[in-house]
Amino acid sequence: MALHFDASEYAARLDRLTARMAEEKLDALLLFAQESMYWLTGYDTFGYCFFQSLVVKADGSMTLLTRSADLRQARHTSTIENIVVWVDRVNADPAVDLRNLLSDMDLLGCRIGVEYDTHGMTGRVARLLDNQLTTFGQIVDTSYLVSNLRLVKSPAEIGHIERAAALADDALDAALPLVGAGGSEAEILAAMQGTILAGGGDYPANEFIIGSGADALLCRYKSGRRTLSAKDQLTLEWAGVDAHYHAAMMRTIVIGEVTARHRELYTACEAAIREIEAVLRPGNTFGDVFDTHARIMDERGLTRHRLNACGYSLGARFSPSWMEHQMFHAGNPQEILPDMSLFVHMIVMDSERETAMTLGHTYLTTDDAPRALSRHPLELLVR
Repeated sequence: MALHFDASEYAARLDRLTARMAEEKLDALLLFAQESMYWLTGYDTFGYCFFQSLVVKADGSMTLLTRSADLRQARHTSTIENIVVWVDRVNADPAVDLRNLLSDMDLLGCRIGVEYDTHGMTGRVARLLDNQLTTFGQIVDTSYLVSNLRLVKSPAEIGHIERAAALADDALDAALPLVGAGGSEAEILAAMQGTILAGGGDYPANEFIIGSGADALLCRYKSGRRTLSAKDQLTLEWAGVDAHYHAAMMRTIVIGEVTARHRELYTACEAAIREIEAVLRPGNTFGDVFDTHARIMDERGLTRHRLNACGYSLGARFSPSWMEHQMFHAGNPQEILPDMSLFVHMIVMDSERETAMTLGHTYLTTDDAPRALSRHPLELLVR
């Protein structure tokens, strides 16, 4: 089997999950999030764009319901032994197959948790599922049960995250010589992604962000490529990826003259990250991190130009997003614990002056100060 971890790692994860299920008095758990299945068993596919579910019982036994296209995928990439295939056909309702499977597993009338908040659960799937399970047993929304277990990374996971961070650094090294007047966004993007793939890494769970000129103020990918001008700005957000584990970075690079506004925004971003480094440790919360970001930006008159979040947890994720559920936003009570991989980003966009500035990289938390995983300093990049 093509597994990224040894058997003891997967066994420990299953033990943690079943212990949490016992606390929640769950007889079974229906996993629809691909990252949950991957974390628990190694199952690696993009077949979650169709109906599939991994049923985990309180005793630790597991059965995957999926399509025929993923039968061999599951056998080759996971520890799952029991696989049931639902058949593609006109007017197929795989939720019926799932209900029958649950009945065969003696789960009628039981307390069953469901992962609703995931990209593998469309509105249509949720309606089909609820129609079949309404009278089957007690259904509980457990969208964040596995997600929360995944927040603290094991030593083996940290190894993949550190490798991902090294690939992210390599990608920036590949990009910088191409950034300058006359430089091509297409060549920059190709160099960054190509470097990660050539280094043994994976595709990211969402597209890299690249934008120059007015597009540098965007923090989402958009189609279309541009040639850099003599006086320009280029915003990049990317991630190194190893075994689906992500380590993200973000920079706005100034081409030509550094304006006073660019330097002002950079100074605010750098100051905010430095203060966050003092907060990014056990005893504080994700909300405390955001409050630090907001205070620094607001004191500098940048309230209108900052975002309402300044980072999030990272790990093994699948399309369409490399973001884990827990984010740095106002009021988030999630405690910061050792061995979390957390992306801190500053995004300040002054639309009136068409001036962009971003700065960020991934940290690993410890018992004390966080450890930046990038070897690149948080300096203002000028080309």
